[in-house]
Amino acid sequence: MNLNDCWKYLIYPPVDVDDEALRSHFAGKWVVVTGASSGIGEKLALRLIGVKAKLYLIARNEQKLNSLCDLAKSQGTEAHYTAIDLRDREQLDVLCRDLPRRLPCLSFLFCNAGKSIHRTIHDSESRMHDFDRTMDLNYRAHVSLSLALMPSLRIAGGRIVFTSSVSSLYPSIPGWSAYHASKCAVNVWCTTARHEFKSLKVKVQIAYMPLVHTPMADVDPQYRRMPAYSADEAACILLRLAMSRKFSYRPWWAWIMKIGSHFGE
Repeated sequence: MNLNDCWKYLIYPPVDVDDEALRSHFAGKWVVVTGASSGIGEKLALRLIGVKAKLYLIARNEQKLNSLCDLAKSQGTEAHYTAIDLRDREQLDVLCRDLPRRLPCLSFLFCNAGKSIHRTIHDSESRMHDFDRTMDLNYRAHVSLSLALMPSLRIAGGRIVFTSSVSSLYPSIPGWSAYHASKCAVNVWCTTARHEFKSLKVKVQIAYMPLVHTPMADVDPQYRRMPAYSADEAACILLRLAMSRKFSYRPWWAWIMKIGSHFGE
């Protein structure tokens, strides 16, 4: 193993999850996954199909969603989808009214759909839509779904699992104001909801995810060259968190980076 491989192994240790453990937690239970047609969400869906969870998939790519549902049905489990741009508030309102009727009992809601944007505030002076679209998808859409599905989650004693970013734990750096603002909003909502929903028997969890190689992240050539988790490994992190008693997942090195970033302020 060369030095680069050692470094990657240290920062991104291998992650997997046992299928038997997955079956015991997810088989036969209803699970909603947003961002299910690509990246982490698609890998989540595939792992859950393999253990016969019942799935409701949400994303924009209808062809991919239809293929995933066909695969689920061919393996003897139930699956449905809605093809939607979660930034569209009218479409989202319709979905939020419809889902509780379709899913009266829901065990897991994986809030995974996301938008990344790297643009300075100066370059966004005439682009307020950069902030609106990022906040609408990364934050508002998932809070709307969580609230709409709360009666269904309460019946099952369910869980809401948010995908955030480890970079949102550090002081912000230039170019990421829209993205970090949306993820920090998620962080605060989750830490508040964690306590408020306890009496409702609904658990809230959050994954402060490090870099993951997905179509969204790999648009940036610099990120393509950096060590990172695969989408499948990231899906395993979310599944392991959802099966645990922990509130959050953070890479082991997150606290070191946080301390170091404060020295650089």
